[in-house]
Amino acid sequence: MTQEGATKEGGQSPPLPPPPPVIPPTVKPMPALDLPKYSILNRHGIMGNGVGNSGRRISLLTNHFKVTVKAQDAVFYQYTVTISGDDKRAVEGKGIGRKLLDRVYQTYLTELDGKSFAYDGEKTLYTVGPLPQNKFEFTVVLEESRAKRENGNHPTAGDSPNGAGKRSKLSFRSNTFKVEISYSAKIPLKSIALALKGNEVDSGTQDALRVLDIALRQQAASRGCLLVRQSFFHDDSRNFVDLGGGVTGVRGFHSSFRPTQGGLSLNMDVSTTMILKPGPVIDFLIANQNVQEPRHLDWLKARKMLKNLRVKPRHRNMEYKISGLSDKPCNQLYFPMKVRNNDGGNDGDTVEITVYDYFTNHCGIELTFSAYLPCLDVGKPKRPNYLPLELCSLVSLQRYTKSLSSKQRASLVEQSRQKPQERMRTLTDAVRNYSYDEDPVLSACGITIEKQLTQVDGRILEAPKLKVGNNEDCIPRDGRWNFNNKRLLKPIHIERWIVVNFSARCDISRISRDLINCGRNKGIVGFREIERPFTLIEEEPQSRRASPVARVERMAELMKSKLPGPPDFILCVLPERKNSDIYGPWKKKCLSDIGISTQCISPAKINDQYLTNVLLKINSKLGGINSLLAIEHSSHIPLIKDAPTLILGMDVSHGSPGRSDVPSIAAVVGSRCWPLISRYRASVRTQSSKMEMIDALYKPLANGTDDGIIRELLMDFYQTSNQCKPKQIIIFRDGVSESQFNQVLNIELEQIVKAYQHLGEADIPKFTVIVAQKNHHTKIFQANGPENVPPGTVLDTKIVHPRNYDFYMCAQAGRIGTSRPAHYHVLVDEIGFPPDVLQNLIHSLSYVYQRSTTAISIVAPICYAHLAAAQMAQFIKFEDFSETSSEQNRSVTAVGSVAVPDLPRLHQKVASSMFFC
Repeated sequence: MTQEGATKEGGQSPPLPPPPPVIPPTVKPMPALDLPKYSILNRHGIMGNGVGNSGRRISLLTNHFKVTVKAQDAVFYQYTVTISGDDKRAVEGKGIGRKLLDRVYQTYLTELDGKSFAYDGEKTLYTVGPLPQNKFEFTVVLEESRAKRENGNHPTAGDSPNGAGKRSKLSFRSNTFKVEISYSAKIPLKSIALALKGNEVDSGTQDALRVLDIALRQQAASRGCLLVRQSFFHDDSRNFVDLGGGVTGVRGFHSSFRPTQGGLSLNMDVSTTMILKPGPVIDFLIANQNVQEPRHLDWLKARKMLKNLRVKPRHRNMEYKISGLSDKPCNQLYFPMKVRNNDGGNDGDTVEITVYDYFTNHCGIELTFSAYLPCLDVGKPKRPNYLPLELCSLVSLQRYTKSLSSKQRASLVEQSRQKPQERMRTLTDAVRNYSYDEDPVLSACGITIEKQLTQVDGRILEAPKLKVGNNEDCIPRDGRWNFNNKRLLKPIHIERWIVVNFSARCDISRISRDLINCGRNKGIVGFREIERPFTLIEEEPQSRRASPVARVERMAELMKSKLPGPPDFILCVLPERKNSDIYGPWKKKCLSDIGISTQCISPAKINDQYLTNVLLKINSKLGGINSLLAIEHSSHIPLIKDAPTLILGMDVSHGSPGRSDVPSIAAVVGSRCWPLISRYRASVRTQSSKMEMIDALYKPLANGTDDGIIRELLMDFYQTSNQCKPKQIIIFRDGVSESQFNQVLNIELEQIVKAYQHLGEADIPKFTVIVAQKNHHTKIFQANGPENVPPGTVLDTKIVHPRNYDFYMCAQAGRIGTSRPAHYHVLVDEIGFPPDVLQNLIHSLSYVYQRSTTAISIVAPICYAHLAAAQMAQFIKFEDFSETSSEQNRSVTAVGSVAVPDLPRLHQKVASSMFFC
């Protein structure tokens, strides 16, 4: 292995002096100093208002539609809505709330002075100007259709088998509700105008924007759409795509009002969500569990999946909510039924009859396959209501909130793609067709919305030059480059490596031979050892039926018995291409228990490009360097070359939706070997489920030491950067929304400062804090071409924030679908980057990603943090985190009152490696 250090010409590095284990022991921790206060940067204090000039000009279109507000002095009045039933209990639920408020508007329009309102579906409504009174109490009657009960206790569809009455025809049941509307607050619309002029976006501005968004949502709800946050979805089969497993992707629209430098705009985008495939319940279950026939269904899984879903029986025009499944099949599920006497009265005997016999013999409904299947229970806990499965269909537009499989996700991505021209046409058609500005509340504000995409000017930054082996220059073209006839800049030398094979169908000899040849062409040597017999270990056939953990343990035993000593590297062949159950236990065994770097593969198609990609990962993991920026190779990166600079990438990975028992994984990567910006080390911790702010950046222990993430990365930077302490720290934070920006500064940045002070440092580094967002809804298009915008496109005017310092960058080459730019927000900039220097640095950081030969869509430190979190999350994938699970065999850390399991720490042999590549 080569020594750490900056790469010199010829692809090799001079050895560095042995690094000290820690910052010199003579330095004692100082008491914490006063913490500086950080606030979000105002773009008007930046050179040129944060607008850059470098690059080639390009005319662009964006999916922002200009909004004009004529009645800027209008005031929204906020009212609290309280709904109660006959029993005076509070009634909740968006469906009933909207029905009741619609009825209030229809019935009491005169009392409301004819005012329209925007209602959020829950407890708040807004009007433009005040209502005649501060408080109203309305009585509202809702009539619901139901079956009329006649003589006797003979249940039909939806009746309880425990004595419910017979229904022969529909009648109407009246439910009476009391709706209270009481004044709460005033929200002036002019707060938006003040924000557009550069004033701070305060709670008043956010409240006013929220009212406008609620008006849009109410309009969509009135059309029967499914509402998901700021998006809405129509019940139109033309927008449905079958993803398999009983899941359907449905295309809809995101819409929200946003303050921008060019004024108020409506951000409209195509959006996609997942719903349960509407249709027969039995078809859904068969598809969801991937079985051929109903008799193969797992009814415990079915019970859990169906709970709270809405169904409609084919012989009744009514909807029911599923509360469970019957314990017995339809032909064994008895209930008491009174038999009529000869006069037609109901004084006859009571007999026990099955649900199956009742529907077939007494209702004349033919059931073809329900006899041996459970029934759906659509009743209350103490009053079950049973319906045969084959009579029921799932109602449309019911969200599917569980995680998608890899196959489903790939299908969703493939079928949801739209080329730029198609997406532009879809959006402009939607804005024209939905006529948002005709909404009564928006009209009362004098709001009009242009029907054309906003035109803006952008710039295309020049791609950075790269250095590869033999001191050659490599110039990316269209965001891409390759290693054809080129060598890696700093290839590693492997003394001993082995292959382990968990796949019964893989030709290991061919893979190893091709990998050796490809590695030699790229300058990697040492693969000749593969030819020795002991370096190829096949899994024993009898082990393949064991659990993933047991299979990994057995393979580790085979390795120990067949090898004279630990290898430098292990190539592992997995049986499945994605989401193999062996992956997590294998990575944990190698990286945490043994301390050996490993590369997992499951090749479907082997060619030179595939093998090169594998070699890029292997070389990075073992300490090599594939390529460097030319200015990085020559130590000429502006501002970074002048002072030791640490770059951090921070991300938090959360468990699957609905799994609140699975901890979140916080990962931070830090740059090393300054002045390089291409090499990183990761530090990963668990934290409370769904918590976004990282709480382990600074973690003081009772013995006075700090076991936090930042100390670990500071130590590594010092040891690999010629004993230099960072004077500048650039932080890239992923995954936080605008409402959390102040938390990043007040919680996370404060922890980083404390960690630095804990090392006895009085001079706090200068910070530049940048939030990078991928999950937003702004798209940019070429105004004069059908293709995606070129890689390196920057947009920092007109649609950016009127006050905060932000810009959009599309560093990647979008070849399929419509490119999504990264949205960068500069929260703090004590280092003082000129806009052009900062934008070019961020652009360059999209070219240092060692795993690929393409520019990536977001800076490499964030991608690395995401990879590190995802990989180490696999370490604990097979652990049970439910409240009933045993905690005897896992370490936990108390966070507040919640016990969070600790991640296994990486072995010291691989802790500083880029294991996540």
